Amino acid sequence: MESKQFAVDQKKADLEYYWDSYSTINIHEQMISDYTRTHTYEKAINACNIKGKVVLDVGCGLGILSLFAARAGAKHVYAIERAAIGEKAIEVIKNNGFEDVITIIRGRVEDITLPVDHVDVIISEWMGYNLLYESMLGSVLYARDKWLIKGGLILPDKCTMHINGIEDQWYYDNKINFWRNVYGFNMTPMRAEVLKEPLVETLNSSSIVTSDDCILTIDINTMKYEDQCFTSPFKIKAFREDFVYGFSTWFDVSFPSKW
Repeated sequence: MESKQFAVDQKKADLEYYWDSYSTINIHEQMISDYTRTHTYEKAINACNIKGKVVLDVGCGLGILSLFAARAGAKHVYAIERAAIGEKAIEVIKNNGFEDVITIIRGRVEDITLPVDHVDVIISEWMGYNLLYESMLGSVLYARDKWLIKGGLILPDKCTMHINGIEDQWYYDNKINFWRNVYGFNMTPMRAEVLKEPLVETLNSSSIVTSDDCILTIDINTMKYEDQCFTSPFKIKAFREDFVYGFSTWFDVSFPSKW
């Protein structure tokens, strides 16, 4: 019983650490200052004519998407945030004069109660690493099934994931073969561990040695929760004679152009 309780306590501690990481200012500055990302959301919200609509912002952070929705004329925005940064979002909303339009609700989407039965629009920046890792898509789907009206709007609503083959001799020599001689010691057992770990990197186009293939297409309007777990065959073709040291994956999301 003690070991089982320890495992439960450790899982809770890990979750709290994960959510606490989203309370650091740096991570929100990185996201908001990403002009392409943030301005795309703003354009999508403005294009969909949400004036007079009730909006739900899942994982609002500092509330930038909620502010866009309020400025676009939303009747009311319910902004859900579990992390402590939600307290700062309340100050930001008030500082910009939208406290009567935007309501911050602290907690998990799955645990909170909304003061309305339905919403017209769900907005969320839910995407995680490689789209699905540590993402909030499950929470968006929960909110969709519980509160979104029939024919309601989800922003973004479509996603695709792609794969191709890459050559990276430098990484192989400097990161994987590094373990062959570490200050005169043989640490080659670590090579196998390094090969298991996915990387978040920006690749040069010269590293790409194959065509790409789409391995996942999802429509958030209709997908099921279990669709997040998937396997997919793929077919790629080499551009040149070279070594394929690994595969890179990336994703695209898209927004409805109008409503």
